Amino acid sequence: MSHIRRHVVIVLFEGVDLLDITGPPEVFALLRREMDGDPGYHVTLAAETLHPVTTCAGVRVVPDMTFEDAARHRIDTLLVPGSVEVDHRRQVRAVVDPAVVARVRELAGQSRRIASVCVGAHLLAAAGLLEGKRATTHWSTARQLAADHPAVEVDPDPIFIRQGTVWTGAGLTACLDLSLALVAEDFGEPAALRVARQLVMYLKRPSGQSQFSVPLETGPTSRRMDQLRVHISQNLTRPLTVADLALHASIGERHLNRLFRDELGTTPGVYVESVRLEAARSRLETTDDTLDRIAVLCGFKTIDTLIRVFRRRLDTTPTEYRNRFRHAAVH
Repeated sequence: MSHIRRHVVIVLFEGVDLLDITGPPEVFALLRREMDGDPGYHVTLAAETLHPVTTCAGVRVVPDMTFEDAARHRIDTLLVPGSVEVDHRRQVRAVVDPAVVARVRELAGQSRRIASVCVGAHLLAAAGLLEGKRATTHWSTARQLAADHPAVEVDPDPIFIRQGTVWTGAGLTACLDLSLALVAEDFGEPAALRVARQLVMYLKRPSGQSQFSVPLETGPTSRRMDQLRVHISQNLTRPLTVADLALHASIGERHLNRLFRDELGTTPGVYVESVRLEAARSRLETTDDTLDRIAVLCGFKTIDTLIRVFRRRLDTTPTEYRNRFRHAAVH
C-alpha cells in the first residue's frame, strides 16, 4: 500500500464552523484503521497566527502552522470551511473575510486539489476559484452565492460537486460525504465503503447526483453481508447470480434472498445491477474507456445490456450520461 504523504491543509479563522474542520480528519483517521498500510494523509490546521482560534461553537482550536508556513510547502488537498452570521430576522449570511480570501487564493496555488465545506464555497468564489464552474453550498446561502458571483453556476441540490480539481460541498454533515468522495478518488470505492460503513452512512458519488447513487445501507449490516458486498464490488466481471452468491456465502439461496431483503431492502439481482451501474457511471465520468470496455469491466458483457440498464434505471443512455456529467467531473 502506498505511503505517499498526502498533505491536507484545513483553513482556520475566527468563527469557523467546528464540524467543518473536525469531520474530514475523522474520515481520514477511519481510513487508516480500515487499511493494511498508512494511507499517507497528514492533516494540518493552518491559520494567520499560531494563537488559538475560536470556532462558532465556542470551542477553541490550536493551529499547527501559519498560512505563511503552509504556503511554502506543496499541498495535496486544501480544505476550506466556512462561517455564517445570523441577523435579528434569523437571516443567514456567509461571512467572507477579505484577508482569509487572500490566503485561500495563495494556498490554492500550492494545492493539487481544493475543496470547500458548506459555506466555504463563498470563500472559493471570492478567491476567483469558481468562475465559470458549477458549485454547491448550504441551501441557506445559495441565493447569496449566486447573487454575489453571477459567473458561478450555483446548484443547491447536490450533496457535493466536483469540477476538475475543485470540489464544493453542501451542508455541515456533507463534509463527511465529500471526504468519502476524496478517499474514493485516492483509494477506490471499496475503501470509501468501508469507512462509510463505520460512519453508518450512505456513499455518495463524486458527481453529487444523489438520485443516481446506490445507498450503502439504511443501518448496520451483518459481517456476512459486509463480506458479500465486498465480494460483489471486487468481482463485477463474474456472473454473481443468486446461486453464485449463495455458494460464496455458504448459505442457501432462500437464506441469501432473505438476507438482502432484511438488511438492504432489495434483492441480490437488483443490488448487483446497482453496483455495476455505479461502476459504469464512474468510468463514464472519469475515463475515456469505450462503451464496449465499460460493459465488459462492469459485468454487463455487452453494450446492448449496458444501454438497456441505463435506459431503465436512469432514463438516459451511457453516451448521453457521459456528455452530461463528463465535463462536470473532469474539466
